[in-house]
Amino acid sequence: MSKLILNPEYGLYERNGQAFCSSRQVAVEFEKEHYNVLRDIENLDCSKEFRAFNFEVSSYRSEQNKKVPEILMTKDGFTFLAMGYRGKKAARFKEAYIKRFNEMEQFIRSLTAAKLEHPAFTEAIMNAHEEPKHYHFSNEADMINRIVLGMSAKQFRELHGIAKGESIRPYLSAEQIKAVETLQRVDIGLILAVPEFEQRKQVLTQYFDRLKLKQIA
Repeated sequence: MSKLILNPEYGLYERNGQAFCSSRQVAVEFEKEHYNVLRDIENLDCSKEFRAFNFEVSSYRSEQNKKVPEILMTKDGFTFLAMGYRGKKAARFKEAYIKRFNEMEQFIRSLTAAKLEHPAFTEAIMNAHEEPKHYHFSNEADMINRIVLGMSAKQFRELHGIAKGESIRPYLSAEQIKAVETLQRVDIGLILAVPEFEQRKQVLTQYFDRLKLKQIA
C-alpha cells in the first residue's frame, strides 16, 4: 500500500491520487472527543459499499506509544458524516473542509500531471546526451527545484524532515507544484533547443519571474 502523505498546505492526506482526512482531524475541528467521532462513523446509516469505499480503518501511535484506532475518510465520507453535525459553528467547519478538499483535489491533479509528464522530461534529457549520466537528470530536476523553491530537493527534505530519496512533490504547496509542472513542461522543449545548462536556467528563471508577475497583477 502506498504511503499516506500529509499535505501541509491543506492539512489533508494524499495517497494514490485521492484526498483523505482523519477522524482525529474531525474531532479537533468540530471540538468533539475522538471516541465520539468514531462512534458517529460507526452509527452512520450508509450502505456497506459506501462505507467500504469512503471509510478506511487505520491507526496511529499515542503519546504513550499505544496503537489507537482512527478512520480515514474521503470527501464523500466526510460530507456524509458532517451532515449530522448541526449549528452555525459546525456549518462553518463543513464549508471550510469541503473547500479544502476541493483545493486538495486540484493540487493532486497538478501533481499527477507532473508525474505523467516526467517520462517525456526524462526522454528529452536522454536524447540531449550521447551518454546520459545520472547527474544529467538530477541536475535538471534540481534546477527547477531551485528556481521554484529556492533550494535543492535535498535541502527541502532536510528542512522538512522528509526521508532521503522520498519525492518532495506531495509536500509542496499548490502554487509550487503548479510552477514545477509548468517549468518542467517548458524545459522539455528547451533541453534540445538550448543545449547550454546555464542558458536554460536563465530562460526558465525569467519565465518563472514573469509567471509571478502575472499572479501579482
